[in-house]
Amino acid sequence: MKPQTLLASSALVAAAVCVVAAAVTGATRIGGRGFNASVMDLATQGYVEEEFFVAGSARTYDIPRDQMLNGTPAEAPHPFKTRIVVRRPISAARFNGTVVVEWTNVSEGFDNEVEWFHSGEHFVRAGYAWVGVSAQNVGVSTLKQRNADRYSSLDVTDGGTVMGDGLSYDIFSAAGAAVRGKGGVNVMGALKADRVIASGHSQSAGRLATYFNSVHPLAPVYDAVVLHGGGGKMRTDQPVKIWKLLSETDVLAQVASRQPDSDKFRTWEVAGASHLDIRHATELVKLGLRSRDTMLPNPPPAPAAGAGRRGGGPFGGAPGPYNGCNHPPLSRIPSEYVQNALYDHMARWLKDGTPPPTAPPIDIKTDGERPAIVRDSFFNALGGIRLAEHDVATAVNSGENTGSGFCFLTGWHEDFDKARLSALYSSHAAYVSAVKATTEKNLKAGYIVKADADKTIAAAERSEIGKS
Repeated sequence: MKPQTLLASSALVAAAVCVVAAAVTGATRIGGRGFNASVMDLATQGYVEEEFFVAGSARTYDIPRDQMLNGTPAEAPHPFKTRIVVRRPISAARFNGTVVVEWTNVSEGFDNEVEWFHSGEHFVRAGYAWVGVSAQNVGVSTLKQRNADRYSSLDVTDGGTVMGDGLSYDIFSAAGAAVRGKGGVNVMGALKADRVIASGHSQSAGRLATYFNSVHPLAPVYDAVVLHGGGGKMRTDQPVKIWKLLSETDVLAQVASRQPDSDKFRTWEVAGASHLDIRHATELVKLGLRSRDTMLPNPPPAPAAGAGRRGGGPFGGAPGPYNGCNHPPLSRIPSEYVQNALYDHMARWLKDGTPPPTAPPIDIKTDGERPAIVRDSFFNALGGIRLAEHDVATAVNSGENTGSGFCFLTGWHEDFDKARLSALYSSHAAYVSAVKATTEKNLKAGYIVKADADKTIAAAERSEIGKS
């Protein structure tokens, strides 16, 4: 079955910007499985996944060097056609009224649904709707290469005449307008979006920062934005709520952009978490987009007798190769637990004005001219939001790593040996008690939700930590 086309404009309407009104001529669910179709059994949980083609007109923008100022739209619009993916409750009774619209990340060469990978389980559990937007040419080109029969008609460059993803900002606005039901067809089915939150990770967060600083103020579409792992300094003279969620990896790059919390702005920093983590890698493996080898380190060679430490970290061992990294990659700190709580707080902040909790930053020191993270004797970061998996340490979990490719983003995980664990935890009961205390503290502070607190405690109870 060939898909019909959903038509929408850029949705940017302001006194100084003349834009054709949104017009939707029809929408239908595209037959078969789309790229990155969720592996979650959505149907049994009262959810549906649908894919739409979105077409309309979009403009490029002259973005000022000072991104605290509005951009200037070009006079001539360009046609575009892309896709959005909608995962939503089937019934209004299951819907909490909040839609998360994700600008999918394309740094790995394809649409990468990082927010869904991390929080999809919670979105379904709590009744959110999620929409993924293919706003950039790298993602659209890969769709066309992998499934030409399905995606060959997509184009976000006006036949190659627009370079540098110049149309991406208006395309993202068009997706938000479609979610709000403007133009005649509601891609949300019978649901009405009461709150629409933009989100994006890493490179997508950077583009969203530019969008919300210089484009979105011209004619607001979204109520809020979550900048996950990226984005520079943000203007706060607009009505939108802005929230930065940073892993330990991100913090050093964000030091110069740190800004105080306010009635419109929050930052949470998660100690021990990495920009690319075990949850992200696991979800890519499930989809067949990555090999399982990319998430499992190679065993380090044993040091020669009497050789002592040879540089593989503070606990000895030879350096790598760990899939090209100098330390075992991928932090195991479940930062998605913090992200889940963040979205719930954001929804309440928008719904009734309840201010979300603030959180301490990760501790930074100036080492010569370069900032550095303050670490304990285990090499784990101090400060920040400290989940039990980090605060009641059983391993090194760092946001820093070195090596080839994406190693600098993967962080580092290395289990403590049995002697160190025995010295830290006199019994299994002592370990579980420590985990419970930290977890209950984080739950009370609002940094995690009850379901994830229960998971943390259950995992500690199942563990062998402290057992002889």
